[in-house]
Amino acid sequence: MLKTNTSKSVFKRFAKISPPILLILILCVSALAQQSQSEDENYIKPARPTISNPAEIQKAGVLQLEFGYDSNLRGSEFRWQQSVPVNLRFAANSRVLLEAEVDAVLSEKQEENGEIHTGIGDTRLGFQIVALKDSERHPALAFGYSVKIPTASEAKMLGTGRFDHRLKILLSKKISENTDLDFNAAYLNVGREDSDRRADGGLAAVALSHEFKNKFGFETELAGTSLDDEQPKGVYALGALTYKINKRLRFDTGLRFGLTNDAPRVGIFGGFTVGVGNVLKK
Repeated sequence: MLKTNTSKSVFKRFAKISPPILLILILCVSALAQQSQSEDENYIKPARPTISNPAEIQKAGVLQLEFGYDSNLRGSEFRWQQSVPVNLRFAANSRVLLEAEVDAVLSEKQEENGEIHTGIGDTRLGFQIVALKDSERHPALAFGYSVKIPTASEAKMLGTGRFDHRLKILLSKKISENTDLDFNAAYLNVGREDSDRRADGGLAAVALSHEFKNKFGFETELAGTSLDDEQPKGVYALGALTYKINKRLRFDTGLRFGLTNDAPRVGIFGGFTVGVGNVLKK
């Protein structure tokens, strides 16, 4: 009886939060799916579903929305975890990107007592500066910084209640017309949950993506982090299937596997990237 009541409670929480978000996104996607195929090739530059991001950014002025569902099974501190990440990326010009990301819904089943906690996750704000664009002589090079704002409930054990910082370097190279290679390395500075002290760590990720002529594509990634960040600490392998409907809209889905004891065993994800519009276009 307790499990039934708990499940109903979680469903009600999701039901209250999800419909307005989903309605807006469905209307947005439906409209953009009808757009002409004549848009610029780099109108959008998806950053999901990989941990690593491309060094180059979308077309200047474009507001890019990324929406998804992500789940992890059997972490060191939870039995399962589900989240609905929403990410806004705005290209202020061809070299400067502003970003805001939040887990609109975050739900965890605790490993110790089996309790389920649901709420809003943490918020991350950041920027990225493209120093070099990809050319025959060198890869694209960019630098980025982001800060995690503790908007997740510490009482529900959905967050640490501490500010975290990430400073990263990004490299990207177009290997062929439809194949890209991305590499990210980051310095992490996070607040400890058990004290007022802070911890230093690192993150590294390399991803390969390819798009076929029929608009389907795939992405693979190997990533590792020494501290809890976007994913719990550990080493991960990712495989994703992508489909680009047009130059403004791309879907993705796939699996993530934990390769170390600290990492969740398996994760399932899916979502889309859409270019909402060109804010700077007159």
